[in-house]
Amino acid sequence: MVDLLDTLAVLSAHMGLEPDMDECGVPTASQAESQCSTGRGELDHGMVFRPAGGPCKALLKTLLTSACERDCFYCPFRAGRDFRRATLKPEEMADSFLTMHRAGTVDGIFLSSGVAGGGVRTQDRLNDTAEIIRNRRKFGGYLHLKIMPGAEKDQILQAMLLADRVSINLEAPNDTRLGMLAPHKTFLDELLRPLKLAEEIRKTRLPYDAWRRKWPSLTTQFVVGGAGETDLELLSTTQFLFRELHLARVYYSAFNPVKDTPLEDRPPENPLRQQRLYQASFLLRDYGFDVEELPLSGNGTLPLDQDPKQAWASQYLRESPVEVNRAEQSQLLRVPGIGPKTVARLVTARGNHRITALEELRGLGVNLHRAGPYLLLDGQQISYQPTLW
Repeated sequence: MVDLLDTLAVLSAHMGLEPDMDECGVPTASQAESQCSTGRGELDHGMVFRPAGGPCKALLKTLLTSACERDCFYCPFRAGRDFRRATLKPEEMADSFLTMHRAGTVDGIFLSSGVAGGGVRTQDRLNDTAEIIRNRRKFGGYLHLKIMPGAEKDQILQAMLLADRVSINLEAPNDTRLGMLAPHKTFLDELLRPLKLAEEIRKTRLPYDAWRRKWPSLTTQFVVGGAGETDLELLSTTQFLFRELHLARVYYSAFNPVKDTPLEDRPPENPLRQQRLYQASFLLRDYGFDVEELPLSGNGTLPLDQDPKQAWASQYLRESPVEVNRAEQSQLLRVPGIGPKTVARLVTARGNHRITALEELRGLGVNLHRAGPYLLLDGQQISYQPTLW
């Protein structure tokens, strides 16, 4: 078992680059709204992903094999790169994970793989591992399963019957940009098509046989800054994924160069750009914004010195503040410092009585420091100074 765990440590190297659950170190909508996202957590002993803070479950984030026949320009696992590679058989991976789970080291598993022998063959091995973990070993916890490029519909269905979450990384917002990152992958057929098939399954088949009798959530990830893509390109594709394929999350990973890859001399992307993209994606998913409304510059970039909701409000609400007691829910959602849950509480409260006090707004969850300049309370502009304690 010691040898297996050593192999597992090799397989888990660099997996901190793969984000997973909302609470596991990537910003949630409320964190983005309050500007308090602090980081993405860290890999403990090369294997276990632990959050930067909060009540997140620890995940074993690992590969079934770090051997890969693909030569993606940015990837530490690319074919031809000189580093130690490792492989576990499905039963070995299942037993290694469950040993860690019984020891209380991990609560769940995020299982991916390098592509070895084609995407279809690799997906079979991933599904076999998941089947052993879930059905033969009776694991009832969290399982995130990666879908390989070019996976077939039956394989995608099998993965969805076993997992709590499935994902396939688009990596880039379109075929042109993908060619600059992964020249031997095809955007539409190998990457976008499996996402569409997963959504087709969710729409056309009842989840009677699925884990917990519900379909898994569906996510993807983009590499940010590796191919010269604009924020407009990324967010246009994000909007399509939310509205047409109903993804739960779109993740953004700021590019960082890896030694001995074709992009090793490219400078790392500013992590603040990653945060702004998360904030903008929540505006598209939860706040009723369209891409065309986002505060993008003429060259398609978001401002780095202001979060996008604040930038929008500064332009459109500064001279036309929103009346707390009369505004539509959609209008309240566009005020900085007010999120969906706070809007629901506001609407409920004002249905019972007229809101007249700042203290009540604060009690309902309104961030008065951010929201004050854009609100009217009984027709009066809010004048608010934050306390020093």
